[in-house]
Amino acid sequence: MKKSFFNFLALLLIIVANTTDGFAQKLITKTGSIKFQASMPSYEEVAAENKSTSAVLEQSTGDFAALVLIKGFRFKVALMEEHFNENYMESEKFSKATLKGKIEDFDISKITNTAKNFTLKGNLTIHGKTKPVTVIVKVSKAANGVNALGSFEVKPEDFDIEIPSLVRKKIADKIKINYNFLLIK
Repeated sequence: MKKSFFNFLALLLIIVANTTDGFAQKLITKTGSIKFQASMPSYEEVAAENKSTSAVLEQSTGDFAALVLIKGFRFKVALMEEHFNENYMESEKFSKATLKGKIEDFDISKITNTAKNFTLKGNLTIHGKTKPVTVIVKVSKAANGVNALGSFEVKPEDFDIEIPSLVRKKIADKIKINYNFLLIK
């Protein structure tokens, strides 16, 4: 019994040591912000924000991943939020969206207080559908990490999100997505 306990303890210490070393290279956030804007002129604003987006950046490789829970988006109008979750995003079935990729030529040692543009190439998954994307990321130095921000556009039909003809004129053809992540050690 003692031998198996000590073997288990030794294995646990090895796992913790390896995990701790691995985390030293990763910058993370659980409070990143994603906003989207789908408004059309002369109609009610169609916009929302999610302030609890998780993201991780591997400093040594530039590997990047972000995850947002769809039900975390907040609208000014509660009924709009309900329709977004139930009718458009089907958030019970497709509960999250992800972006996984690599920031090209990323070198943490060259990051300064002045934002520098990098290209992130990866895969964006929304509504259960994955598409390749190329996104410009502005990265600057922050206390204990980096700030990564930028914007890009998506089309609802590219992710099989159906917009009923009754409201089609009220929603933009391209949805603008803004993101801001303070990634720290």
